[in-house]
Order: sequence, then structure tokens, then C-alpha cells
Amino acid sequence: MPMVKLSARLAVFGSLIFLVGCDHATKGVACAQLGGGGILELIRGAVELRYVENTDVAFNLLRWVPETIRRPGLLVFGGLAVLALALLLLRARTQPRMRYWALVLVTAGAIGNYLDRVVRGYVVDFVHVYHWPVFNVADAYVTLGLFLLAFGVLTGARSGAAPPPTAGS
Repeated sequence: MPMVKLSARLAVFGSLIFLVGCDHATKGVACAQLGGGGILELIRGAVELRYVENTDVAFNLLRWVPETIRRPGLLVFGGLAVLALALLLLRARTQPRMRYWALVLVTAGAIGNYLDRVVRGYVVDFVHVYHWPVFNVADAYVTLGLFLLAFGVLTGARSGAAPPPTAGS
């Protein structure tokens, strides 16, 4: 394996570890500081921190599915989604940088929440912006990544048209 290709893959792997680590560090703090039901108001009437154990998906879209079916389903489909994203990331070397790193963000968010489901049986959410569901850092990665992907597609932006560091191998 050429050195450029290896170093680029290590950079992406390191980025994923860092991003997932940040997500889980914030979830750990949320558990420790807010797990007893405490609420910390950050911006009066707008943003607060509150601990929530989410056994569903975004916006509770699967609330109608019994827990005995939902949990194993989320584990199977979540695992498949993480695997698919990882494969896309490995094959995305020719994508423009913005799209490539957007995919890194989406993958990191998916991994962070999937690990929660596997280890805890639920996803820890703790950021509550009023009039919006409670979310976490991994959710923010996914949202930002999807926004960047959509922006890149809609604008045709090439963001420096140069491929990510793995290209050239």
C-alpha cells in the first residue's frame, strides 16, 4: 500500500476516533452531571441541557413499533448503516474534499450513536433547543454532514476540486 494512501486512511481513522471520542465524552459528562434528572439552562427560554435515554430514532418516528422489535431492528439496521457508510468512505477518495469530510461527519455520528445502542441499549441525548427534540453531538455531526453534502450537491461546489488526501494512489 503506497505511503500516501496509508497516511490518508490513518488520518481519516484518527478523525473518526477523535469525533466519536468527543461525542462519547460529552455523553459521559451528561450522564454524570444530569443523569439524576437535573436540568441546566444555558440560554433562558432557548437552550438547556437535560439527560434523556432515547430508545427510538430521531423525532420518535418508530414509537409505534413495539420495543421488542424496535431494539433488535435498530441494532441490525444501524450496524448495516455504519458498515455501508464505512464502505462509502473507503471508496470516496475521488470526491471533492467538502463532500468527503461531510461523509466523515455522518459516519462519525452514526458510529457514536450506534455504539450507544450496542453498549447501553439506548442513545444518550442531552442538548435541548426549545421546540426541538433533545439531541447529542453525534446528531449534530450527522446534521452538519448532511447539510454539507446537500450544499455541495445543490451548488455543484467542488470545494477545491482536489480529491481528499487518499487520491493519487
